[in-house]
Amino acid sequence: MFIRVVDESLERLLRAELPLPPEVGDISFEQPTGTWSAQLSRLTVNLFLYDVARSTQPSRAPMRRVVDGGRGQRRIPLPMVRLGYLVSAWAGSPRDEHQLLGEVINRLAGLPGLPDSYLPEPAGASIDLSFGEDEQNRLRDLWTAVGGQLKASFTLQVHLPADAFDWTAEPPAVSEIVARTAGLRAPGR
Repeated sequence: MFIRVVDESLERLLRAELPLPPEVGDISFEQPTGTWSAQLSRLTVNLFLYDVARSTQPSRAPMRRVVDGGRGQRRIPLPMVRLGYLVSAWAGSPRDEHQLLGEVINRLAGLPGLPDSYLPEPAGASIDLSFGEDEQNRLRDLWTAVGGQLKASFTLQVHLPADAFDWTAEPPAVSEIVARTAGLRAPGR
């Protein structure tokens, strides 16, 4: 589910911030193969998810919430996951592609994470964004792997907690401590 939420959020963000309304262009998550690109007839920003891995970021702090009736629930720290997207722009000419790709970079470069306003549902934790070279998957290798020709692109890294653990009820709060001393002797007696 969390991948779908990230995909939808990235699409909402780019459509609003570029702006790229549906009647003007497309946001695609398809593998950018030669066959796929030959079918394009409109401006397209492609965000191909090429990698899912455990993030090097530490697990998020334990969480607490209050549910109906004032009962508390808690959740142990969630492991972090990294999603790697190959981001490219497709237009009629390299100059138009560079312009569109530059606009995408301008919109994402200043964002430390996905703004809540673009999430289709509350995430419960921040979804962090960064971009740069992926140490394990070089851009040239990615383009070769998808069967396409090398083109201007960048990798977008998304770090978020995996929804790996359920919420559990908190134990009841301690309201009093009762000490029993009967049968105990004082030291030295």
